[in-house]
Amino acid sequence: MELSELMRPLDSPVKIQEFLDSIPYNSTKRTLSPLLVMKERMAHCMDGGMLAAAALRRLGYPPLIVDLAAENDDDHIIAVFRDGNCWGAIAKSNTTVLRFREPVYRTLRELAMSYFDMYYNMNGQKTLRSYSRTIDLSGFDDRDWETTDVDLEYIGDFTYTVRHYPLITPVQVKKLSNVPKYLYDAGFAGADTDGLYKPV
Repeated sequence: MELSELMRPLDSPVKIQEFLDSIPYNSTKRTLSPLLVMKERMAHCMDGGMLAAAALRRLGYPPLIVDLAAENDDDHIIAVFRDGNCWGAIAKSNTTVLRFREPVYRTLRELAMSYFDMYYNMNGQKTLRSYSRTIDLSGFDDRDWETTDVDLEYIGDFTYTVRHYPLITPVQVKKLSNVPKYLYDAGFAGADTDGLYKPV
């Protein structure tokens, strides 16, 4: 079955997010193409971001992802889309609080900051530090990123090379409080511990 046919039920950003929420977290080291995500029914944040970008493309949006870069934690990939002049996001996450964002954010920085207080590691430290420019995955069309069986780790590696914009200053980092227990517990509810970053 072709990818477009498999994705036919994903006919809105919310439906794409609901699909990602319904499948298990990919705790392996493999980075799966959107076709493999649809077939194998699992994804981590990189897989999920690319799946969402491919699905958004079929709804008329450009296939864009953004890298949220963290300190002493995993980075996080979100697929971004615009509704009018505002940005929203779709994401697969092993935590409950780093997923969908309604398209109500006027800038990418506003969108990235909506994740800030929810972005923490297993030590309870708030870890989000910067966000990347948008990355248009159509630049990888010549390598069949949507349908290949090849591991797409190279796209993840590419996200580290693009320009990132800081969200907070070093002085602000030193003043950050730990996340409260109620939010910590909510964020990690149902998480696959094999897929969680182990902070130092």
